[in-house]
This record gives sequence, C-alpha cells and structure tokens, in this order.
Amino acid sequence: MPPARRATQNLQRSPLTGETNRPTRPVLIVLFFGVLMGAMDIAILGPAIPAIREAFGLTDRLVSWMFSVWVLANLVSVPVMTKLADRFGRKRIYLLDITLFGLGSAIVAAAPNFDILLVGRILQGMAAAGIFPVAASVIGAVIPVDRRGRAFGLLGSVFGIAFIIGPILAGLMLTLGWRWLYLANVPIALIVLLFGLRALPKTETDRTSPLDLKGLFVLGGLLLSFAYALSVFDTSDVIGSLTSWRVLSAFLLVFLLAPLFVWVEKNAEDPVLRIDLFKNRQVALASVNAIGAGINEAAFIFFPTIVVLAHGVTTSEAAFMLLPMMVAVAVGSPLAGRLLDKTGSKFIILLSNILLIFGMLGVATSPSSKAVFYLGSSLIGLGMAGLLGSSLNYILIHEARKQEKAISQGLITLNISIGQLFSAAAVGAIAASASTPIQGYGNAFTAIVVVTLIVMSLSFMLRNRDEEQAALKAQDEG
Repeated sequence: MPPARRATQNLQRSPLTGETNRPTRPVLIVLFFGVLMGAMDIAILGPAIPAIREAFGLTDRLVSWMFSVWVLANLVSVPVMTKLADRFGRKRIYLLDITLFGLGSAIVAAAPNFDILLVGRILQGMAAAGIFPVAASVIGAVIPVDRRGRAFGLLGSVFGIAFIIGPILAGLMLTLGWRWLYLANVPIALIVLLFGLRALPKTETDRTSPLDLKGLFVLGGLLLSFAYALSVFDTSDVIGSLTSWRVLSAFLLVFLLAPLFVWVEKNAEDPVLRIDLFKNRQVALASVNAIGAGINEAAFIFFPTIVVLAHGVTTSEAAFMLLPMMVAVAVGSPLAGRLLDKTGSKFIILLSNILLIFGMLGVATSPSSKAVFYLGSSLIGLGMAGLLGSSLNYILIHEARKQEKAISQGLITLNISIGQLFSAAAVGAIAASASTPIQGYGNAFTAIVVVTLIVMSLSFMLRNRDEEQAALKAQDEG
C-alpha cells in the first residue's frame, strides 16, 4: 500500500480537535487536489508561454507579465485571504479561493486578447495566495498533534508531483491548443468545490471586533511596492536601476509604509498581523528560515540556464535534467513529515539546511559535472522538501493563537516570497558582474550557501523536541 494512502488511513482513525467532527481522509483529499491545481498552474506556465506569445504576437517583455502579475497579486493577497479565513472561517475562504481560481482559469482560456488574459492571471494569483496557507491551517485544526507532520508532508509533496507531471501533461494538451491547459482547471475546481462543501469542517469564528481594514490596506500597499521595486529592478545595471525614479519611489514607499503598518497594527483591536507574534523566538526563527528557503528556491529559475551553458544541451534537455530534483521534493516531503512527528522541527530544519548547503555548493563549484549536478540538485530538492513541506508550517500552526492559524501560515508564504524576490534580483546582479556567465552563477550560488550557513547557525536556537512537545502539551491543555 502506498505510504500516502497508509498515512491518510491512520489519520482517519484519529480523533479530531477544534473543528466539527469529520473523517480526515476526505478532508486531506480535498486539500490535496486543491493545492495540486494551484501548483500545476505554475508548472504548466513554461510550456504554455511560447504558444501564448505566438497567439497574441507578444514580445518577451510583454509575455513575462503573465508571471509578474500573478506574483504581484499573489503576494498582496496572502494576508488578505488568510486574515479573511481566520475571520470568516477556513472552509468558506478555501472554497472561495477554489472558485476564484476556476473563474480565473476560465477567463484565461477564453481571453480574446492579452489584457483580458492578464485579468484571469490576477484572479489566479489572488486565489492561489489563499489555497495553500488556508489548507495548512485546516490541517492544524483537524489533525491530531502527533500526526500533523505527515499531513503537512503529504501536502508539501504536491509541488514536486506537479513539476514532474505538469510539463508532461502540458506537452500532451498543447497538441489541442494552449487554451485547454487552463480550461482543464474549471471541472477540477468544480469537483473540489462540491466535495469540499461536504468534507471540510466548519470553523467557529469570532466577529465581534471590527475587521482591520486599515491594516489590510497598508500591508497591501507595502507588499505591492516591495514586489514592484524588485520586479522592475534591472540586474544588468544595478547602479542605474537603484537611482531610477521607478525603483527609488517604490522603495521609498516601502520605508514609509513599514513603520506605519507597525503603528496601525499595535493600535488595532483585531490586527491583520499581531506584531507581538514576532517576539516569539520560534516564530522569528521560522520566518528567517522561510526567507532562506525562498532564496534557495529562486535559484531553481537559473538552473536550466547554467545547465545549457555548462553542458551545451537544449532547453528541453535541460528541463529533463531537473527531474531528479523534483522527484526528491515529491519523495522527500512525506518522509520529512513522518520524521517530523518523531524528531521535532529543529532536527528537520537543521538537516534540511545542511542538505541545501552541500547541494548548492556542488552546483556552484562543479557546474560542468553532470554527476555532481544531479547529486547536488537532488540534495537541494530534499532540503527544500524538509523546509517547505512541513517543518515551518508545523512551528507556526502551534505557536499562533486559535484565531490566527491561517494568517500564521500566510506569514510563511510571505517570507518565502520575500526571499524569492530578493534572490531573483541578487542572483541576476551577481551573475551579470562576472567575466563569464558560468562564473557569475557560481558566485551567486556560493553567496546563497553563505546565507544558508547563517540561517542554519541561527536555527540551533530553536526548541529541541522535548521542549517543543512540552509547549504543545501545555497549549492543548490551555
């Protein structure tokens, strides 16, 4: 019997906590396929872009907005969707996100022009912002403490699975036309919605205090300004870009809105994000690790380029060379989840960072060796599986209060996105400054190794398993 199936069967026999009593297997199935739908959307974008560019006669700069508007909408919507989930119920917002994702997919599939297509991509980005963190908060509410790790791991494996089968399915469906890639999401969203209405438990919510609209507005502006500044940053001209009005004004807005957001949240009756949460050492260290994970994850974008440069293969062959890394993510996530329940989060986080360091160091120092690249990228995949699949979500779900479970999961997503944005800009800048592209990427990946070493050294301050279990027991008794 497959491990994932055994895990869901074991989970089904466990008592539920904090929500309406429902079997856990249907809940996990609904969450799994909802997250898979969102992850597949990222995996099929690469194969779809050439066909969409040709269909609308787009330049490379224009077609890149398919990804850029998704990222911007996703980043800004994370705190909105997760706060609404804590406020109005996780079931309602999760199903709303599934519905919005299906609607956005339908708009993309039927788009008569590129502007309408971008509207659909914005809706998809907004919906995806809530699907994974809200799904993770549901796990924290319905799965017993001693089995949450494997449930998080099962959910984390979705991304590896999506990047293995996504390009293959995209290649087959492109024979029918690129619109079918997005139209296929509509019946999937409908099925997840219908099953979710029956399977997902309702959440008890407290709406006596007013919704923090000021906090949502300020945080949205802060994140949008930050994401825009990095998205228009020209890594080939660092000085010129830093002194340009577009980048300077966006960063200036970030520096103005950041203290304003802190002030608004400290005075809000029901803040979007409780500032005191960051005084918790576990939360602060998990946030640092999430930024580090995002920095490492963004390096994936440049792996096909360095493979083409180092080995002289085609872009299609380069994509196949990334399969071992994706398999490592798919296999490593459920394994890390099972270990998490036995060893605690500190062990998994330290081990994951070690794997990332050795894997990235191998890719940085020996790019011309295929064996080293396969081994290094596989180690990176396992390291990412341990961080993104379970351990960071595990910490936040236990450290946050009952009324902020979803927003706490959104915090992990936000920090990962911040790390990704920083890394994408920094790697490009470092690579452009070297005498050769391969040397430049090697320098950039070495810099990521240094950052990961710092993150790992800080992670020794996390609670050990006994301390973590004692804190969890005290929380449950409280």
